[in-house]
Amino acid sequence: MLLEVRDLHVEFRTRDGIAKAVNGVSYGVDAGETLAVLGESGSGKSVTAQAVMGILDMPPGRITGGEILFRDQDLLTLKEEDRRKVRGAGMAMIFQDALSSLNPVLSVGDQLGEMFVVHRGMSKKDARARAVELMDRVRIPGAAQRVRDYPHQFSGGMRQRIMIAMALALEPALIIADEPTTALDVTVQAQVMDLLAELQREYAMALILITHDLGVVADVADRIAVMYAGRIVESAPVHDIYKAPAHPYTRGLLDSIPRLDHKGRELYAIKGLPPNLMDIPPGCAFHPRCPMARDVCRTDPPPLYEVSEARASACHFWQECLHG
Repeated sequence: MLLEVRDLHVEFRTRDGIAKAVNGVSYGVDAGETLAVLGESGSGKSVTAQAVMGILDMPPGRITGGEILFRDQDLLTLKEEDRRKVRGAGMAMIFQDALSSLNPVLSVGDQLGEMFVVHRGMSKKDARARAVELMDRVRIPGAAQRVRDYPHQFSGGMRQRIMIAMALALEPALIIADEPTTALDVTVQAQVMDLLAELQREYAMALILITHDLGVVADVADRIAVMYAGRIVESAPVHDIYKAPAHPYTRGLLDSIPRLDHKGRELYAIKGLPPNLMDIPPGCAFHPRCPMARDVCRTDPPPLYEVSEARASACHFWQECLHG
């Protein structure tokens, strides 16, 4: 296993109390594999990724338990200097807001080239040449002419391609893409996802794709982990999820996808709101919104039941959900 997250716990101390953002998350991804991590805003997807990358704001964030194994080495035991060497060369991250992630006062060529200067000891001239190569690789037209342009001179889709180029610069074994198609139109979304899939095959990278949109991952993911209130509530191969979800929350997410054969019908929406992470409901955190909830759901937190060898569900009534 290239990356393995084991029983990770992350909390945030605020004036109003302690927000338990990640509550015992475990997942893994192998070389060349794509894991999609799904869930609504506030489910803990991005916080888990930030903990993996070592870029969590501490304080107020705090990792209170668990292990993050990358190539069998626990990243949480490394000194910051050693952790920094893993970022970029071993794993890299594509952020959802490219404009705020790029430095507005430096050209994109300088920002791309910095990776090679710092990590590879290249001259600025050679680093600039590599920056042009990367921009060409992610299909930015006229890369040699545009390498001196600034982030605001690019469209949203082109900025996201620059972020992908930065992540690829040192050919890491793992890329974490956090909502990489947010705020992009449907056509550009498809282009960005196709590019990520193509580059992943070319470089044999592992990819963790964080999103709230099941429609985005259907053609690119190998496995899906669904998160709710800081926990993984279902994990399965992608085709199993779409064929028959084994958790009511996953079923709700699937039913929320607009479908051409439902023309004229009212769009389905999961009732209620995600829980307050400072006051997570007892029992199953999803029970206040769940159409299948019963008394046991309100009192007993469900374990992650083994549905099959490659599948698990945190629902007391997963069998009923699976065949419902």
